[in-house]
Amino acid sequence: MGGNESWGTEFILVGFQLSEEVEVLFFCVFSLLYVFNLTANGTILGLIWLDRRLHTPMYFFLSHLAVIDIAYASSNLPNMLENLVKHRKTISFVSCTLQMYCFMIFADTECLILMVMSYDRFVAICHPLQYTAIMNWRVCTVLAIACWACGFSLSLVHLILFLRLPFCGPQAINHFFCEILSVLNVACGDTWIDKIFLLAAGVFILVGPLSLVLVSYIRILQAILKIQSMEGRRKAFSTCSSHLCVVGLYFGIAMMVYLVPENSDREEHQKILALFYTLFNPLLNPIVYSLRNAQVKAAFSRAWQKTRTV
Repeated sequence: MGGNESWGTEFILVGFQLSEEVEVLFFCVFSLLYVFNLTANGTILGLIWLDRRLHTPMYFFLSHLAVIDIAYASSNLPNMLENLVKHRKTISFVSCTLQMYCFMIFADTECLILMVMSYDRFVAICHPLQYTAIMNWRVCTVLAIACWACGFSLSLVHLILFLRLPFCGPQAINHFFCEILSVLNVACGDTWIDKIFLLAAGVFILVGPLSLVLVSYIRILQAILKIQSMEGRRKAFSTCSSHLCVVGLYFGIAMMVYLVPENSDREEHQKILALFYTLFNPLLNPIVYSLRNAQVKAAFSRAWQKTRTV
């Protein structure tokens, strides 16, 4: 009976307590950031697709990262922008569930793609002679499929556990989108199974990949220090520093949100962290990888010259 009632439930997204004028201002700022996210990640995808020099494992995984960042932001930002401009904060149970499921898929998959990218850099720097044999296209395809499959599977378990919970009438979610922890806090039933699985999944998807990333970069650092020429060291550091920057911010914020124990004093801080996680992190990847990557800048220059000649 409780499960049937849930389907007709509407949630109220509390978000941040702002005046209507400030909400309109935020709508304009967030809209610009969202458009920039779509443009920047779309440009990265286009360059990788069109420029044969970028048809390498590193950029293959970077293209997956760009797709994830576009979908990741698109899973909740349009609804948040609509609420800001209409000054309406309600969302249906079905829309909330879909938003939460999509968000978890893309967040989980991004963690795994970042881990695979660090492994790719480890092989490229520590085993350069065997790189093409180890990171062949078959291996790259299998790794990418495995990342997506794992993201879908973990999120599906979250969804199945979530759908068994009853929700009674309008509920105020203390967040600006349907973030799973905030939604679980307003359920009428017992959520301890959901929260235990969420913690276990967080350890698996955050601590596990981050540990492997750190091991890879320790080995990379050891290999770089053995390089005799300063130019060789500089090139190796340049190749890896952009990825390490993205990984540090992404995993650091995610661990603060999902692995630090909850309390009422931290709710507002978690919303600000989630805002950065949702709005700014998808922008970070194309900025870091384009500004700090000579190959991407060269590909963009070639594409720009072609458009001018046409």
